[in-house]
Amino acid sequence: MKNKLSLLLSLLLPFVSLLLISSVNTMALAQESAAQSSKAQSSKAQLGERKTRRVPALRSSVYEQLSRAQTAGDAGNIAEAIEILDVVRDKESSMNGYEKSMMYNFYGFIYYNNEQLDKSIESFEQAVSQDPIPVKFEQTTLFTIAQLYMATGKFEQSITKLEEWESLNNGIIPPKNFVLKAQAHYQNKNYVESARYIELAIEGHEADGYLPDEGWLILQRAAYYEMKQPEKVKEILAKMIRLYDNPKYWIQLAGMYGELGQEKRQLAMMESAYQMGYLDTASDIFNFAQLYFYHEAPFKAAALMEQAIKNGVLEANLRNLKFLSICWTAAKEQDKAIPVLIEAAELADNGELDAQLGHLYYNNDQFDKAIIASDKAIEKGGLGNQGAVHMLLGLAHYNQKDFVLALDELAKAEQFKSSRAAAQQWARYVGTEKSDSERLEAELNSI
Repeated sequence: MKNKLSLLLSLLLPFVSLLLISSVNTMALAQESAAQSSKAQSSKAQLGERKTRRVPALRSSVYEQLSRAQTAGDAGNIAEAIEILDVVRDKESSMNGYEKSMMYNFYGFIYYNNEQLDKSIESFEQAVSQDPIPVKFEQTTLFTIAQLYMATGKFEQSITKLEEWESLNNGIIPPKNFVLKAQAHYQNKNYVESARYIELAIEGHEADGYLPDEGWLILQRAAYYEMKQPEKVKEILAKMIRLYDNPKYWIQLAGMYGELGQEKRQLAMMESAYQMGYLDTASDIFNFAQLYFYHEAPFKAAALMEQAIKNGVLEANLRNLKFLSICWTAAKEQDKAIPVLIEAAELADNGELDAQLGHLYYNNDQFDKAIIASDKAIEKGGLGNQGAVHMLLGLAHYNQKDFVLALDELAKAEQFKSSRAAAQQWARYVGTEKSDSERLEAELNSI
């Protein structure tokens, strides 16, 4: 659970790991706030709706107990840490608001380290409900709660806590708040608001002279993709390539060109990515080969597939070998298509590929092999058009002047509606040829 949470937070907000990693920052903040509260408490607050906050001191006796709890918690002694905090809480009636807030804050971190997120949130909520507490401390805790609500799928609550944070900051909203709001709205499937907030974050960051975080652009792209705005997605991907040049962005941009009907740009983008070595996965190579085939470049598709299989990028499995044979066939490279189709047919459970192999052999005038492949196709079964296979067998036997077998196969072809008419025509023709051949043979024998 903890690893899952940490992963989620790192993906959503890599720049806000602040307080969810360790409670050390809490102790530092406690020391700082305690020092500040011991100074003149009538000084004007720099942030917040309340112009001044007179914060009582954090007494050393309380601070020492909290420090002990932290030490136990950091050592993994959760039960001991909770026990120490419970002792402190027994004296809650004698504690000031700031001391109570710090105590609940430590409960929050202890529960977080023990993967009890609901209790962690509840404790942090109690921490910020105390009064008075330093503005900086309240803001830090509110942001922590917002992150935890985000991690537990309570997106509306996360947004609410962020807005409470912003109210303490005189309405000044930093990009990290916009990003977290954008994430929350995205998870809530409110993609329009998600896009609006992430754009505010990016624009504000760029206005300050900084490059937007890569994760922000990923979120922006995702929001517009869900909004079905491929043109905007294309623009964002082009920007991501300029700024971060990640190989996957080239492939994704090529996909968007395809979605926009800009197939030539799609192919050019994929070719560029391939030349730069960005297409290194089996799926990328196979998709690229399909793209070549779609653009009527079967030879390039076949060469790409063959090289990928040779290099081990693509497996020599049924799908890949079948497609490779199709590419070589379309490229009029029958001699290259046949050995590939033989290998593919051996992997197939039905006779479809054997039937295709029979056609290739027949077209190459290799009638003996065409007959063997076609017989095997019928034996394996599972044919979509068995009549066509019998037709080919009939024609192959005819070309070998084996009229009896030819007529036998044509008769079988007549039993299938799809091949009946052609089989009947060929049967009449082969019958005539058979009669002529027998008459000629009889005349020769009579001489």
